[in-house]
Amino acid sequence: MADTVDPHAVPSFALLSGASIPAIGLGTFGSDRFTLEDIANAVGVAIRTGYRLIDCASVYANEHLIGPVIERTLTEMGLPREELFVISKVWNDAHAPEDAIASVKASLSDLKLDYLDALLIHWPFPNTHERFAAPDARNPSSRPYIHAEYMAMYHALEELVDAGLIRHLGVSNMTLPKLRLVLRDARIAPALHEMELHPALQQGELYQFSKDAGMVVIGYSPMGSPRRPDRDRFEGDVADMEHPVVVRIADEVGAHPAEICLKWAAQRGHVAIPFSVKPPQILSNLRSVTERPLSPRQLYDLRSVEANSRLIKGQVFLWEGSGDWIDLWDVDGTIPGWGGYGTTAAE
Repeated sequence: MADTVDPHAVPSFALLSGASIPAIGLGTFGSDRFTLEDIANAVGVAIRTGYRLIDCASVYANEHLIGPVIERTLTEMGLPREELFVISKVWNDAHAPEDAIASVKASLSDLKLDYLDALLIHWPFPNTHERFAAPDARNPSSRPYIHAEYMAMYHALEELVDAGLIRHLGVSNMTLPKLRLVLRDARIAPALHEMELHPALQQGELYQFSKDAGMVVIGYSPMGSPRRPDRDRFEGDVADMEHPVVVRIADEVGAHPAEICLKWAAQRGHVAIPFSVKPPQILSNLRSVTERPLSPRQLYDLRSVEANSRLIKGQVFLWEGSGDWIDLWDVDGTIPGWGGYGTTAAE
C-alpha cells in the first residue's frame, strides 16, 4: 500500500475569495506531551505524505521550528509555496492592535513565509494562563469579552489583509452573540471559524450560522482529543472513539474509530485538523477522507452521538467575578459581563 496520498484526491472546500482549503490538515498543538522538534518534524512528514494544510499558532511555541521544516520540505519536493495552506493565530496576550500586528509579523518570520493563507484570532478574550495551569486557576488581570477592544484588534488585522500579509481573516472559539457583533462591525468578514467539533460536540446552531454567513468551518479536537492536557479532563466527558455508535460504524467500514470521526467531518462539510507525530497515523488520517465514505445511514446514526460534550472548556480564561466555564460560551444568548450572567456585557 502506498505511503502517500495524492493531494488532488483530498476533498476541499471553497472560500468566499475563490481559494480552496483542504478538508483535512495537520494540527500542531502537541497537547503538552511531545517535544517541539517532534511536532515540527511531523509537519515535514505530513507534507511528504500529501497534506497541504498546516494549522499553526503563535502560542504553540514551535513556529520557529516549523518554518525551516516547511521551507526545506517544499524545496526538496519542488513544490511552490502556493501549494500549501498555512494558518496561524494571534494569542490572547496580543489583543492590543499593535501587539496583534507584531504577532503576525513574528509568525511570518518564524514560519519563513511572505504571507499567511489564514490568520485566526485564537480566543475572543485577552486572557492568558500559566503553562500547565490548574483547572481552577484565575489570572487577576483576566476580563470578559469587550467588543470594542476586540474590534480594534480585528480592524488592525484587516489592514494586514489589505497589505497582502494575510490572505484570509478568521475567528476561533466564538459564540453566536459575539459572532453577530463581529459580522455587524467587520469591514472584511471572517472567512473561517475554527471551533471544537467532533461527533459528541456537533454545535449545530453555531455551525450552521457560520456556514450560512459564508465561513468555512474548521473543527479542532476532531477525534475527541484523547491526548488533551490533564487540566481539560473532567468527569462526564464523552470519549468519541469509545462511543458504541462510532465503534459499530468502524466495524462496518473496517476502519479505526478515529477514521470514522474524520470521515464524518469531511462528509459533513468542515475541515478537520487532527494531530499526530506518528507517520502511520498521519497517513491513515489523510487516507480516511479519500476512501470508503460513510453511507447516508451511517452519517445519520452519528447524529445520535451528540452529547454536548465540550472538552476544551476554556476555564483557565475566566475572570474574577465570573462563575464557571459556562460564562465563556454565552449559553443564554447574552454575553456575560464582569459579574457573569445577569450582568451587562462589558463596555
